[in-house]
Amino acid sequence: MIARLLSHDLPRNRWLAAALLLIVVGLAVAPFAFPGSKALGVAAKMLVFILLVASYDLLLGYTGIVSFAHTMFFGLGAYGVAIASTQMGAGWPAVALGLAAALAVSLALALVIGLFSLRVKAIFFAMITLAVAAAFQTLASQLSDFTGGEDGLTFKNPEWLSPAFEYGRLLSYYLLFVAVLVLFLLLLRIVNSPFGRVLQAIRENDFRAEAIGFRTVVYRTLSNVLSAGFACIAGALLALWLRYTGPDTTLSFEVMLDILLIVVIGGMGTMYGAVVGAVLFVFAQNYLQDGLKLAAGALDGVPVLSALLTPDRWLLWLGVLFVLSVYHFPTGVVGRLRALRQKAAR
Repeated sequence: MIARLLSHDLPRNRWLAAALLLIVVGLAVAPFAFPGSKALGVAAKMLVFILLVASYDLLLGYTGIVSFAHTMFFGLGAYGVAIASTQMGAGWPAVALGLAAALAVSLALALVIGLFSLRVKAIFFAMITLAVAAAFQTLASQLSDFTGGEDGLTFKNPEWLSPAFEYGRLLSYYLLFVAVLVLFLLLLRIVNSPFGRVLQAIRENDFRAEAIGFRTVVYRTLSNVLSAGFACIAGALLALWLRYTGPDTTLSFEVMLDILLIVVIGGMGTMYGAVVGAVLFVFAQNYLQDGLKLAAGALDGVPVLSALLTPDRWLLWLGVLFVLSVYHFPTGVVGRLRALRQKAAR
């Protein structure tokens, strides 16, 4: 039953299986096990980034396409819900219409980008997507009548998801949890289907895949479209959770860098890498300062260490942790654990 649910893509390592089970259970009980708005916000961000990074891994890890336009689709989903809810008022019709419009625009843009750009070499495609994403971010900042400009848009959720409702925050979180769980399982199904096998063949050797009869441009374009659709839904879920969207929350290049870092940390070409990488990265991003504050307090008076461990230098230590993770896990955490399992089996 579990094997079918996971599309027969089992973790293949007991430590990885235990970690994934712990993550799923932890996120499922987060509202009760980790009280406080910050802890719940961190858990919600983990869920959003699991879906967002998994959708990007479909493009990078399984198809071998480097794109910098992923945040554009992420932002389209968020802005679609925000603009519709602002113009039409709070309610499920506004959410549905906003998400449908955002999905239509995202899929159309992804199709156009795929058809016109995927025929060029990888580096040129990456540069094209970077230019398109930068242009969209500028457009979102300048069309202040619709997008709120640099300030973004704050809107009201449907009544059941509103903080004014007694269980509104709890329902919002579990809507996020169920949606991400279902969509992640769907992504697992896609990458383990015959379509997913073709994508992996194109990643390994696109000339050979073309030679045996597969239209690589068609498959790459479909991968681009599917990835954009899942990213768009992730943006809509983030907007519903925050009740706000702006250029910095979804469209900034920093978000794109976070996605790339998580993919590398978790492991490319493994959907489970998105889960492990997103949880580790978001946790470090939000709690590293608190850990450094405790360490600096314990070492108060030690000249060099107390200065190095000050919370203001958390980005430095985040970078150090990233370098160490890449050094010790060159294929990502999931890739390393699976390699150890294969070595033990031999």
